Amino acid sequence: MDFFPPIVDDPYMYGQIAAANSLSDVYAMGGVPKFAMNLLCIPSCLSFDTVREILRGGYDKVIEAGCIISGGHTIEDNEPKYGLCVTGIAHPDKILRNSGAKPGDAIILTKPIGTGILTTGVKADLVEKDNYDILCRQMAALNANSQRDMMPFSPSSCTDVTGFALLGHAYEMASGSNVTIEIDSSSVPLLPQAYDLAQMGIIPAGAYRNMDYVKPYVETAEGVDSVIYDIMCDPQTSGGLLIALPNEHAEKLLPMLKAHSPFASIIGHAAEFSGKSIMVK
Repeated sequence: MDFFPPIVDDPYMYGQIAAANSLSDVYAMGGVPKFAMNLLCIPSCLSFDTVREILRGGYDKVIEAGCIISGGHTIEDNEPKYGLCVTGIAHPDKILRNSGAKPGDAIILTKPIGTGILTTGVKADLVEKDNYDILCRQMAALNANSQRDMMPFSPSSCTDVTGFALLGHAYEMASGSNVTIEIDSSSVPLLPQAYDLAQMGIIPAGAYRNMDYVKPYVETAEGVDSVIYDIMCDPQTSGGLLIALPNEHAEKLLPMLKAHSPFASIIGHAAEFSGKSIMVK
């Protein structure tokens, strides 16, 4: 279950993004979403047309996922909020967890990061139109194709990258697997303009909370770009999958992912635990 206030102005796009974000957890665990219920909070001043567009966006994304809207619940609130409660199914022997990564595994990230920074920049009219369109497409994109591609390669571990940011979710995977995940900061895919905005200090408050959360568990090598480190702490909305799997499988999987997720990249590897859960190089 997940829902949040609008992060874009267009109600139809907001509905799609919120739905994709809610469906993501099921994909991250190797499941197939089957039923979803709408969760909607609306102020009395919101027009019926706007509400209809939010729900239409969610409905269209759910149908794209091969899922069914089976009802929902609406309450009055001072700020709009929308999302889904999703039920999915998975074979008991094929459920993926954010633990199980093994030393030697490659770590793949399927979507670029920086959504929190760009949505913050949008509020200040600092994001170019083309980059805004890329941002919306990335957030509205389902993780279904990435999950479909990875499952035949039997991933060791998988999670989706959302509010705890890349470093937060990587830490959870590393901690649960008792490994050190070594991240090559130069290989982490960034949304266009994310670096420039972060360099300007356009960073959401949630990123600083994430920095505090991961600080005890992360070692940073000398020379790592501090701006990229900040972006790796940026809370994501409807982010990509973080996948751990044997390196030889990763090399075969990556071209398949890039066919529909061109930003997909191998961003590091898992190693024997060395005292810190994350090493950023």
